[in-house]
Amino acid sequence: MSNPSDNDQRASKVRSLLRSLHAALADVEASAVVTRDGITVASLMATTADKDRFGAMCASLLALADRAAKEVDRGRLRQVILDGTGGPMLLTQAGPSAVLAVAASPQSNLGRLILETRKVAAELARLMETAP
Repeated sequence: MSNPSDNDQRASKVRSLLRSLHAALADVEASAVVTRDGITVASLMATTADKDRFGAMCASLLALADRAAKEVDRGRLRQVILDGTGGPMLLTQAGPSAVLAVAASPQSNLGRLILETRKVAAELARLMETAP
C-alpha cells in the first residue's frame, strides 16, 4: 500500500501536467484527474466546485458511456465529449485507472482541445502506471 507522501508526490506531478495543459490552451477553464472509482487525484478548478462530487460524477459518466459503446460494438472507449452552452467538457481515458476531465470556454477550438487532451492523457497514463 502506498504511503501519503507517495500520493502527495503523484498528485504534485499530476497538477504540474494540468498546469501545462492550461498554459498550452488558454481556453481551458478547469481540469481534473479522477480515478475510475471517482476519487479526484488532482484538479485545477474554481474553489466553488465540489471536487469529490465532480470526481464521482465523471466516473459515473465514463462507466455509462463505456457500457453504451460496448453495447453498439464501438470498441474501447477513448473519450466522451459533452457540449454545453457554457462550453465543451471532455472526459478522456488516461490509462486503465484514470480519467482526464477538461472544461473549456465556448469559443475553444474543439479539434485542438481533443488533440491536446489526448496527449496529456497519454502522459498521465504513463505517470499513473509508474507512480506508487
